[in-house]
Amino acid sequence: MIKSTLGLLILLLSGALHAHTISGTITNQDNTPLSGVGVYNKNTGNYTYSNNAGAFSLANVSINDRIYFYSLGFKNKELLITESQLDIPLNIVLEEAAVSLDQVVLVSNINAMSSFVNVDVKSDPVKSSQEILRKVPGLIIGQHAGGGKAEQIFLRGFDIDHGTDIAINVDGLPVNMVSHAHGQGYADMHFIIPETIDNIDFGKGPYYADKSNFNTAGYVDLTTKKTLDKNVVSMEVGKYNTLRGLGMLKLLESDDDNAYLASEYLISDGVFESPQNFNRINIMGRYNHTDDAGNEVNLTASHFQSKWDASGQIPQRAVDNGSIGRFGAIDDTEGAIPAVPTYW
Repeated sequence: MIKSTLGLLILLLSGALHAHTISGTITNQDNTPLSGVGVYNKNTGNYTYSNNAGAFSLANVSINDRIYFYSLGFKNKELLITESQLDIPLNIVLEEAAVSLDQVVLVSNINAMSSFVNVDVKSDPVKSSQEILRKVPGLIIGQHAGGGKAEQIFLRGFDIDHGTDIAINVDGLPVNMVSHAHGQGYADMHFIIPETIDNIDFGKGPYYADKSNFNTAGYVDLTTKKTLDKNVVSMEVGKYNTLRGLGMLKLLESDDDNAYLASEYLISDGVFESPQNFNRINIMGRYNHTDDAGNEVNLTASHFQSKWDASGQIPQRAVDNGSIGRFGAIDDTEGAIPAVPTYW
């Protein structure tokens, strides 16, 4: 009995001496920290992910274990653990690669559909933050009062109105208004400058308890960029006296601190016979600080204002008898309620 107990203790002690925890940071070739990178021990099956600062920590690692590092858009990297690597922080550099299915590793912690939608967002950008909702498979939006009002949303057989049955969040902040004249949960996303959107996460189906109120049919979580790759100034013109200006400028850039300012101005008369006289202005500033431990502080300030003459709703009989055209109006002085400025 004593010999068996002693042997078991020696075995456990031997395992404890040979199992270690490795840690380090994961960056791209430009030395930018990469978050959400999978770290997988092929020998033990243990895995973890890098945090927002690119830092990771993986327990129960022994000499000669094979560690895999993988992330969508980067080449997989394999590391054979040696004795010297058990005692020092590792600096893993991933090379960029074209997106291909053989690089996708599916585990229970990954929302695969959101990953592919994020690739679509970056390769096929939109010109209105409300249009980003169309990236969610099966979600349909429609506009019935010009460009200044939140769109009508349809998902999973629900007429969601303007957000009653879908929870929408931006950087963790709820967009849905608890009480509104257009219905509980009204969610106007026009205060978001679309070029600042970094990625989108979504879920469809029965109520998600962790997403709180309004997600009867699903949820959409947007994340805006913490840093800018480059300064951007653009001007676009189009039909119906449409003009859109965009400016995104870096204010601060270092390893620990980043800040930028983004602004958008849009005017348009729309397709209607009575001009909408639509105009919208967005201004957004964001500051991000990351300490050595990977903790973050984010500060965001935003101002949004728009006004327009709504297209209104017209009777079908007036179009049928020729009194007005499809894009006409019964009362072109109907106007619209200006959007309320929004601050974060």
